[in-house]
Parts: sequence; structure tokens; C-alpha cells
Amino acid sequence: MTVAPSIRLAGPADAGALADLRATWTAESSDAVEPGFAERYAAWLERESGRRLTWLAEASGQPVGMLNLAVFERMPRPGTPDLYWGYVGNAFVLESHRNAGIGAELLSAAVEYARDNGFVRVALSPSPRSVPFYRRAGFEVAEELMVLRLHAAAGNPPVPAGASR
Repeated sequence: MTVAPSIRLAGPADAGALADLRATWTAESSDAVEPGFAERYAAWLERESGRRLTWLAEASGQPVGMLNLAVFERMPRPGTPDLYWGYVGNAFVLESHRNAGIGAELLSAAVEYARDNGFVRVALSPSPRSVPFYRRAGFEVAEELMVLRLHAAAGNPPVPAGASR
């Protein structure tokens, strides 16, 4: 008998499990290894904790998938209530647990959170392989967004306005 996975919001104590999932995901397409990655990931997770929620899927107590939702608050406007939107990213399920509905449960948890909190939209940038998955969940191609791809050098932190490099 297979145990149904549990889906829950991850917390700071889950940083190691999330870093392991991220490293496993990277290993599927790259041979990159980074000593100290777990610490770098934990620091990133802490910096992002004020605006990013991560759901963790576990099966038999072991992490098997994750998905996060970056939360954006629109600038206030007179006469308009505060508005929020979310960006789904970093959805991943271990290969041995794929096609069992775990990804759909993770996505459903994030969308339910967005609905419950009155978000005006949830956006994402799918890989070509994941487009059918997101379409089944009700996502559609959006024409109103534009992108400027900057291709900044890896590792360059943002420069505050008015500062120079």
C-alpha cells in the first residue's frame, strides 16, 4: 500500500531538505556540485522568507517535491484596496515520485493560498515540457507581459539605485 504524500508549508528547519531537492533537480541536467550549497541555499531562503512561500511534499516522512510562490504587493493606489499577485517557481518532484499527482497537489496548495488571500493573479514561466501540466491546472498563455532579458553575469548582486559598480 502506497502512503499518500503530505503537502505542507516549509519552514526554516526544512532548508536542508529543500536544498537537497534543489541539488537533485540540478543534477538531472548538470554535473554541477557546490560544496557549501546547503548553507548558501539556507541564507537565500532566509532572505526570501518575507515574500516567498515554499510548499514541501513528503512521502513516508521523506521530502519528494517542492514548489514556491513569490508574493508581490502592488503599490497602493487611492480608492483601491491593496492588491497582491504571485509567481509560481521552482516546482520539482523527484523522478521516482512523478506522475503520481504530487506536482498537482503542490500547485493546488499554492493556488488555494492565492485564492484565500485575494490575489489578483498567479503567473509562472513554464518549461516547454511543463506547459500541458499547467494548462490542465487552468493556466493560460498571457499576452500582457513583456520581458527584457539582461543576462547579467552570474553572481552579481543587484546594485542599489544611485550606486556604482
